[in-house]
Amino acid sequence: KNMITGTSQADCAILIIAGGTGEFEAGISKDGQTREHALLAFTLGVRQLIVAVNKMDTTKWSEDRFNEIVKETSTFIKKVGYNPKAVAFVPISGWHGDNMLEASTNMPWYKGWTKETKAGVVKGITLLDAIDAIEPPVRPSDKPLRLPLQDVYKIGGIGTVPVGRVETGVIKAGMVVTFAPTGVTTEVKSVEMHHEQLEAGLPGDNVGFNV
Repeated sequence: KNMITGTSQADCAILIIAGGTGEFEAGISKDGQTREHALLAFTLGVRQLIVAVNKMDTTKWSEDRFNEIVKETSTFIKKVGYNPKAVAFVPISGWHGDNMLEASTNMPWYKGWTKETKAGVVKGITLLDAIDAIEPPVRPSDKPLRLPLQDVYKIGGIGTVPVGRVETGVIKAGMVVTFAPTGVTTEVKSVEMHHEQLEAGLPGDNVGFNV
């Protein structure tokens, strides 16, 4: 449930794959979670993907194991709908921090990742590089406000606070908004993101607003 909620608001998914013997195979089996999560991400409209092959320390930093996982994963994400050439594959060890923020010294065979984008070929080494290479989608702030609601909270002393992600347009205090399908119209009193007051919520922002 949490995975679906988060993914529905994401521009890019990071698929963390366990590199350990048996773990990877279980994850991409017919009912495996790795396969399920990749399918859910694509189905929910997430078109950018990063694949991090974790626990490389348990494989003794094996290049063969990494290549095997990349090959198998490429096959199944292609079936899901992703283009493997547009995906960065990064061997990491979360336990030791290898290739997370800085290049690892334990995998001298690893020369970095490459992915093809509309803008051309992009290269990098670490998982952080791959995150920095995510392409922000075009967000139309000049269109009418569209904000699919994720939840509505009743907060004592504040009132009703709907939350969701701005898809198009802008939301700001003083605006009059209409909720579908009921057609209820009300004024926005304030807009917040991550517990901080916002002057305006823009496309891509996950906001809460008091009505």
